[in-house]
Amino acid sequence: MDQPLDGKQFAKQELKGIFSLNPTNRPWSVPLLATLCVSIPLLIGLLTGRFHSALTISTAGLVILYMPIHSSFVARMAKMLICSFGFMVSNGVGAVSSFNPIVLCIAFGIFSAIVHWMSLYFKLNPPANFFFIMIASTSGNQAFNIDLIPEKIGLIAIGTIFACFLALVYSLIKKTPDLIKETTDILRVVSVKKYTDYVEAFIVGFFMFCSILIGHLLELKNPYWIPISCIAVMQGATAFHIWRRGFYRILGTVLGMGLCWIILSSIKEPLFICLAIAGLQFIIEATVTRNYALAVFFITPLTILLFEAASPVAQNPTELIATRMIDVLIGSAIGAVGGWFMHHEKLRYQAVRKIRIAKVAMQKRR
Repeated sequence: MDQPLDGKQFAKQELKGIFSLNPTNRPWSVPLLATLCVSIPLLIGLLTGRFHSALTISTAGLVILYMPIHSSFVARMAKMLICSFGFMVSNGVGAVSSFNPIVLCIAFGIFSAIVHWMSLYFKLNPPANFFFIMIASTSGNQAFNIDLIPEKIGLIAIGTIFACFLALVYSLIKKTPDLIKETTDILRVVSVKKYTDYVEAFIVGFFMFCSILIGHLLELKNPYWIPISCIAVMQGATAFHIWRRGFYRILGTVLGMGLCWIILSSIKEPLFICLAIAGLQFIIEATVTRNYALAVFFITPLTILLFEAASPVAQNPTELIATRMIDVLIGSAIGAVGGWFMHHEKLRYQAVRKIRIAKVAMQKRR
């Protein structure tokens, strides 16, 4: 049962936890693989003069985080291929619907609900729905150009293919557990539908719709980080965890914005930007399971560099940081409210009860 939030006690406890590292069984190979998937395309893009495209490819390379390390060869590659296809669909949904703000909000909300339901249905491990929603949000908040949509999806495909290749090499090198058991686990789906999953999916979709709609109503410039911050906070396992993640998200983002301002102000050469991205990615994957607040401190500058390093707005770090700070505060607030609805037991019970009643009524009519 969730504990009541005492302001002073909560702040003291959480501030103390920021400087501690929790134990983890995550192998060192995960941060290394993630760093290679992000940094190698950047270096190739730098050498070929396609740095802007390389940033998109590197972002798609994050699909490597969905590879189940403690699974068989077939299980790993199956999960990688499914998630890679999901990345391309995410980018396509955002790009195709970006021609109109209302269409984008509706499509993004529906897509987010579907992605969340599927992540629950197939028991997708963290980061679960996060990167699918992130890619759809960033793609949907870019200028609409129908001629460039195939190219954008193609760049995502290149990044996921490269990540799958590294996953293949890793799987061939590393010994795997029992093949039949793990293959059965990865292909197995939940036989009994959970009505609570439908409720959660609806809540996620609704608040993703609200987050991107609020960004457009406030006429914020490229407010892709509002939905990203919102879903990051809503991923908490309990209501108390939601508030904790919101607290960590805001605190880590404020400090991370300062680090990002220093990087953008002092580093202008693309090569050093690539090195900074690679270093940040390794640190994030090495700390995210041990201390979320510490990881957010590095997630903030990494996200900005991946999506903004090649844009003209990066030449004015102060303006960029101020804009993104507003996005994070708004998104975290929306996510905290959405998390409360998601984990409010009475509301969940009433929603599930009505779904069951409606299903029985439909069956009687047949």
